[in-house]
Amino acid sequence: MLKRFLIPAFLSLAPSAFAQTAPSPTEIAGYEGLLRAAHNGNTAEVSRLAATGVDINSRDQRHRTAAHVAAYASHDETLRALAEAGADMNALEFQTYDVVTIAAVADDPELMSLAIELGNDPGLTTSPYDGTALIAAAHLGHVEVVRRLIKAGAPLDHVNNLGWTALMESVVLGDGGPDHQAVAKLLVEAGADRSIGDFDGVTPLEHAQDRDFREMVRILSR
Repeated sequence: MLKRFLIPAFLSLAPSAFAQTAPSPTEIAGYEGLLRAAHNGNTAEVSRLAATGVDINSRDQRHRTAAHVAAYASHDETLRALAEAGADMNALEFQTYDVVTIAAVADDPELMSLAIELGNDPGLTTSPYDGTALIAAAHLGHVEVVRRLIKAGAPLDHVNNLGWTALMESVVLGDGGPDHQAVAKLLVEAGADRSIGDFDGVTPLEHAQDRDFREMVRILSR
């Protein structure tokens, strides 16, 4: 029983080691051309450069494309212009994040939905944890993002390299509060498999019981 209590307390620290890394001020200062335009949200300049034949998928030193840079800066129309110019909307940057997962972590549902509309697969395996945007959003309790990802067909039962699904992360990395309750409810109602346990075989329900997340227990017991 003690082991179950220690799992969330210990592993909730792990994701901080691989948090998404937006371009730093030093990196931004060094951007030129397309990357600078993407960071600044200069959509007209992006379109102008694209018309000159610039490599629309060129990358910075950390393997970010202009689409990633625009996503980190939350420039919707610039992202659209990049996609229309042929940007690879499923490109992965140095930490294996795509635009959808960047937007999901930032709790930016509008940008995320736009990325999906522009061709970004909502079910890509992303992050150093071999997870998905849905897992990341469930972990963070981003309710609207989770709702939209489910509607877009994101895989409900993907298991990351920690042994966790989105439903599991809503419990073991959540706080048991209203947002994580809403996330768990959305996942359960969408048909997420409640029987998938962690590497020790402990289910989301058992973790919720151990943490005295009473409303989560109710949701998971339906």
